[in-house]
Amino acid sequence: MGSTSDKISGAANQVAGKAKKAAGKATDNNELRAKGAVQEAKGKVQVAQGKAKDKLKGAVDRL
Repeated sequence: MGSTSDKISGAANQVAGKAKKAAGKATDNNELRAKGAVQEAKGKVQVAQGKAKDKLKGAVDRL
């Protein structure tokens, strides 16, 4: 995946994870809340990967 697609996928996973967490909290469903937290964390990692790829590409381009 490219840096932009990583960041977009990551943002989407963060939003979906937050929604799942909220739904789990509203329905007192701990499993759904946990799945949402995992998905949100996955999204944060994807965004970080995208940013790291951007920095790496920038460093390589400067060489």
